Amino acid sequence: MIKITDKSQCCGCEACRSVCSKNCISMKADKEGFVYPHVDLSRCINCKLCEKVCPVLHPASSTKVPSVYAGINNDTDIRLQSSSGGIFTLIAEHILRKNGVVFGVCFDVQWNVVHHYTETKEGLSRFRGSKYVQSHIGDSFQQAKRFLDEGRKVLFSGTPCQIVGLKNFLRKPYQNLFTVDVVCHGVPSPKVWQKYLHESVCNAYHIRRGSSLSLADKIKNISFRSKEKGWKTYCVKIEYQNGKKDSIFAAKNTYIQAFLSDLSLRPSCYACSAKLHHVQSDITLADFWGIERLHPEIDDDKGCGLILAHNDCALSLLKSLNCQLQEQKLDEAMAFNPSIIYPVKKSVNRNFFYMMLDKTSFAFSYKASTSSALLMRIIRKIYRKL
Repeated sequence: MIKITDKSQCCGCEACRSVCSKNCISMKADKEGFVYPHVDLSRCINCKLCEKVCPVLHPASSTKVPSVYAGINNDTDIRLQSSSGGIFTLIAEHILRKNGVVFGVCFDVQWNVVHHYTETKEGLSRFRGSKYVQSHIGDSFQQAKRFLDEGRKVLFSGTPCQIVGLKNFLRKPYQNLFTVDVVCHGVPSPKVWQKYLHESVCNAYHIRRGSSLSLADKIKNISFRSKEKGWKTYCVKIEYQNGKKDSIFAAKNTYIQAFLSDLSLRPSCYACSAKLHHVQSDITLADFWGIERLHPEIDDDKGCGLILAHNDCALSLLKSLNCQLQEQKLDEAMAFNPSIIYPVKKSVNRNFFYMMLDKTSFAFSYKASTSSALLMRIIRKIYRKL
């Protein structure tokens, strides 16, 4: 029976819930907004499958050094819609041409981040672009297994821990499964994301903060990585149904800065068990930061992908795609993107950030957690009350 006593030992992949034949495991959000498994003891038969599929209890290992490439989709329009080089779309289209199914991450009607699947090329547009929120897996693992058992090719994309969770859940290899993960900095809380969105909507519509509202009829589109001002200086862009737009440089966007400052991440991200030597995907994708220094001749500031091919099948598929590929050295790529191999370090102000989040706005919680002067004033105020 799965039992979480240390939250840093649960990545929230939902493999335990997905594998339970008695449906006695549910995922419940804690006060930070991250979901953890809870077991209905009255239905549990103690089969221990939930423990056997856990990627934290049973981390995979890999000793093979990947083949490393810089990659650029030859379709500039698709590349501009993508976070980096547009390589994911090419892989997905390859699978769809073989009557396959593609699983990816998209927004639902309330702008939560969820896993879903598509069987059409048109459906890929929802999966393009990074979503800096932990996604809800839902029934995606079971759906992927159903398609695989039917003999259809399946592309499943997600974070490294989600891919390990999927493979543990399946409990046997499938030749018709192809997996893609992303170099992951960590996953912010869905609660933080929703609070940020509500405050953004209130500002755009001049609604009093804290008001009850539906995001479905207020927001038209969201891009975490808009390239309208360049790939390296990307913007977080929110388009509202009333015609207003927010387009804020990532360096000035409070949500992105809370993410990059390691304030809003899941506890397990600080002890990630799915970095490079534990990756189980066929291909890993990321931004190729530093390409302007290593190969300025291919850098047009429209996005360049970093691709790690972990096996011969992945390498063969990669070389069949309609893209520019340039082989690279792994150590050079890691120098500009240490998240390939190292987990982030927990911010000393993380717990304070989440404590403030329950008491005040996201904007103030972030400001209080990053401004030493404001932080000291709040601490003195709390101390006086004690």
